[in-house]
Amino acid sequence: MQRNVLEYLERSAAACGDKAAFIDERETITFAQLRQRAMALGTYLAARTDGVNAPVAVLVDRTAESIAAMQGVLYAGCCYVPVDNRMPQPRIRRILEQLHARALLFPEGDRPLAEALADCCPVLPLAEGFAAAADEALLSARRRRVLDVDPVYILFTSGSTGVPKGIVIAHRSVIDFTDWMTGFCGYTGDDVFGNQAPFYFDLSVKDVYQTLKLGATCRIYPKKFFTFPLLALQAMDRDGVTAINWATSAFHLTAASGALTKAAPRALRTAALGGEALQARHVNAWRRAVPGLQVINLYGPTEVTVDCTGYRLEREFADDEAIPLGTACENKEILLLDERLRPVPPGEPGEICVRGTGLARGYFADWDKTRAAFVQNPLQPDYPDLLYRTGDVAVERDGLLYFLSRRDGQIKHMGYRIELGEIEVALHAVEGIEAAACLYDGARDRIVCVYAGTPDSNALAKAMRAAVPKYMLPNVYVQLERLPYNANGKVDRVLLKERYLHGAD
Repeated sequence: MQRNVLEYLERSAAACGDKAAFIDERETITFAQLRQRAMALGTYLAARTDGVNAPVAVLVDRTAESIAAMQGVLYAGCCYVPVDNRMPQPRIRRILEQLHARALLFPEGDRPLAEALADCCPVLPLAEGFAAAADEALLSARRRRVLDVDPVYILFTSGSTGVPKGIVIAHRSVIDFTDWMTGFCGYTGDDVFGNQAPFYFDLSVKDVYQTLKLGATCRIYPKKFFTFPLLALQAMDRDGVTAINWATSAFHLTAASGALTKAAPRALRTAALGGEALQARHVNAWRRAVPGLQVINLYGPTEVTVDCTGYRLEREFADDEAIPLGTACENKEILLLDERLRPVPPGEPGEICVRGTGLARGYFADWDKTRAAFVQNPLQPDYPDLLYRTGDVAVERDGLLYFLSRRDGQIKHMGYRIELGEIEVALHAVEGIEAAACLYDGARDRIVCVYAGTPDSNALAKAMRAAVPKYMLPNVYVQLERLPYNANGKVDRVLLKERYLHGAD
């Protein structure tokens, strides 16, 4: 029985040790080299930290070195906490203090930042750790004490109170999800993944652990490639990328940029997407450029271990047609519940609530938030059975889930109950729209549309009058050159509300 994600790396190192595992702008690291570095770092770290399952922060970048660092933390019997090395120092400090981190591992290029944080916890250079001699007896002793219910990683996301939330994810959760995804997406050891998601974002878990499990190869692309999509497409074609596990927003922006008409990754066969509602218009643009492309729509918050539903687009969708979330991942169940946590009638909207091994252990050192989000299953009164309340609203039709909106995305406007997500689907179907988000100004009872694209506000308003009922029409249109995105690759709705909700004219 597999109980530790390190077994993926160890099996691949034994089976194809000389094969390239991760390739970044500076280096190529094989599976054997990755294991050697990780074991050396694990030994170095184990000698300097007390106890197992202790949180160790890692300053990460888009490098193979970051992967070795995270695996090294696991060899020490600890759990890793990936921290964006470009994050503002005060936020990193809050995370380290909240964690009571046992150490902060840093690459040489981040030495000034690490040394500025030395008052929070010990700061340890990766180069020194990678140069250590591996002590297999020490590592084995640590390993025996780590169970599959113990944490692999803790990912910090923004909190509604301004305090970051640390989501604790266990080995069993990652193993279950990784094994399911391999089969669902049809990935094999022959795949070459084109990494887009930074390693502090849970979407990257797909690239990391599919590569380690299958003995595949992962190309790690720099951030600039996703500011200038043509660079990413040209690199993917050159490198023979066969599969991408991207944020939906990156997939959309690439299609909207027009770069697909200039370059297309000819070896690409699978695109697995998540993080935002997938828009059919952009799927169709990709499929015109890459005939036969398998597109997979995945959905799930970090708290359920990356994703909890999946859907393969096995038919053509019209540009304005909603794409389903699909059905639950293996060993997860979806319940649609009302505000009192009662099952909704068939065909009625309800909050997506998730149960199964994918649920996080909770929020690190925050029992109140944990109890509020992870609740007892109301359908099981006889023993503990937790659900995670996602806050997302969906409806089931013909056995498939369809996303509607955030729970707070349902509004009452002009006497009608409206899902803002439905308006956004119509907006994205308008020719020339690159991205759009709808906000509700409750104080003025009006819907504000913020968008990026070529139509001016009059042209967009005219197109929307032909697409949705009058009561669903935005009252205000704000055109931007580009919508803001947060670190997780999603439209930054908090920032949009701050800037435009009450200031829009």
